[in-house]
Amino acid sequence: MPSKPHRHDYEEIIIVSKGNPQHFIDFNKETITPPIVIYVAQGKIHQFLPDTKTEGWAIRYKTEFIPESRFHFYSNFLDNINYPFESAECTSKLDTMCALMLDEYKLAHPDFIMIKHLLLALLSKLEQEGKNRFRQESNSNNTQLISFNNFLKIVEANYKRPEGVEFYADKMNMSVRNLNLICHSIFNMSVSEIVETRKLIEARQLLLNTDLSISEIGYELGYNEKAYFTRVFSKKTGLTPTEFRNQMSALIS
Repeated sequence: MPSKPHRHDYEEIIIVSKGNPQHFIDFNKETITPPIVIYVAQGKIHQFLPDTKTEGWAIRYKTEFIPESRFHFYSNFLDNINYPFESAECTSKLDTMCALMLDEYKLAHPDFIMIKHLLLALLSKLEQEGKNRFRQESNSNNTQLISFNNFLKIVEANYKRPEGVEFYADKMNMSVRNLNLICHSIFNMSVSEIVETRKLIEARQLLLNTDLSISEIGYELGYNEKAYFTRVFSKKTGLTPTEFRNQMSALIS
């Protein structure tokens, strides 16, 4: 059944094999073209609206169940994660793994270790087949991807500081140009865009989940002036921080 906009305390993977449902997440609505997987991180406000032809699976699990998920890691840096795949064989295997998880879950005493292994296998299959911009390459020696993931770890540790692109390039022991080339290759975004997106994703969480003032949130994220923080936030979302807080709070109340 169609759900109202809501926020939940678990991770959700929605696999759509047929139909053209609509998905609303953090004020962005789009029509989904299957086959595709949609990842919704904990705390995101979203609404999934299936049409009469929609078929697929929804998997919900706590973050601590699969803490090492690549989806969870990248969700800190992307507004939404839609992960298309084309292979009919992939669709069949995903259906099989989901059915096995469901059968195990329905048992009187389900083996959650088995369910976890099946979910990890499903995530691995999606990463292998996916044609998303952050696709995990099959060659584990891909130095560009390794460098990019190291860069994201540095961003995660430092994004609240008012640092420029040169800071991250120095941390990576490479030129700004080379770091930007890697970021564009994997995420199709510049270094500054990735850092800014991480800040604004955190800003939205703070606006929804705390009583901090706009100035306090901006300062927490390295924006020394409220007006500059408001300008950056508005440019990205089309709403001021106050408008975002009020509208989203009303939406889920």
